[in-house]
Amino acid sequence: MPELLTVEVEDRVALITFRRGGNLNAFNRQLRGEIVEAVAAADADPAVRVLVLTGEGGRSFSTGYDLKEAAQSEKKSLPEWNAYLRANHHFTECVWTCSKPVIAMIDGFCLAGALEFAQMCDIRYASDDAKFGVIETRFATGIATMIMPWVVGARCREMIYTGDTVGAEEAQRLGLINRVYPKADLRREVMKIAKRMGQVSLECLQWNKRSLNGVARAQGMDAAMENGIHACTMMNATESEEFRQFDTLRRRDGLKAALAWREAQFGRFE
Repeated sequence: MPELLTVEVEDRVALITFRRGGNLNAFNRQLRGEIVEAVAAADADPAVRVLVLTGEGGRSFSTGYDLKEAAQSEKKSLPEWNAYLRANHHFTECVWTCSKPVIAMIDGFCLAGALEFAQMCDIRYASDDAKFGVIETRFATGIATMIMPWVVGARCREMIYTGDTVGAEEAQRLGLINRVYPKADLRREVMKIAKRMGQVSLECLQWNKRSLNGVARAQGMDAAMENGIHACTMMNATESEEFRQFDTLRRRDGLKAALAWREAQFGRFE
C-alpha cells in the first residue's frame, strides 16, 4: 500500500493525491516510485478512464525534487548523473506514456521538476494563486525533462533563462495551463470536467491520446528529450561555480541558507 499518496476512484476518474504537504509535496525517491506505480495501476484499471493528480494542503502541487534528500547523497560522476537523470525522466514520463488522459490539478506552487511533471500530463488546470517557475536554473542545474518547448514554444526561453516565477494568469497567457479557477472552486470544477471526459468511450480516449502523442513523436520529441537529458547530464557533472557554491552551502549550512544565498543574487534585479 502506498504511504505518501492516496487514490480515490469515482465516476471513472482516479484522483491521485500526493501526501507530503508538510514538505510542500516535494518529490522524494519514495513518492516518485509510488506515483509511477499508482499511475500504472490506474492505467490498468478498467473502472478508470481519466486520471487527476494533485497535491495535498492547498499550498503546493509540488516544489519539485526533494533538495534536502539530494543534499544527503554522495557527489556523482558523469555516468552516475546520466543514470540519475534518466531515472527522473522515466518518472516524469509515466503520465505521458499512460494510455489514458492525465490531468494535473495545480493548487499553489508548481516548480522545477514538478513543473516538468505537470507539463507531461495531458491537461493542466490551476487555482488563481498557483505559481510556476523553472527555478532549477537559479542554482545552475539542468532540466531533466525538456518538455516546455513542446507546451509553450519559444516563449519558454524567458522562463528557463531567468528562473522567474509567474502566477496563474501569466501561465495561462503563455499556454502553460489550460484554465484558472478560484481556489475554492478548483477541485469541484476540475472533477466535473474529468467526469465529463470519463463519459467518452475508453477506446476513443486511448486512441486519441495515442494519435496526439504520435504527432509529437513524429515531430522529433523523443530525440529532443534525449538531447535534453544529455545537456542536463553535462551541466550537472561539470559543476559551474554557482552550482558548487549552492551545493556547498546546502550540505554545510542547510537548504534554507543555500536558498537565501541564491535569492540574494537575483533580488536586486527583480
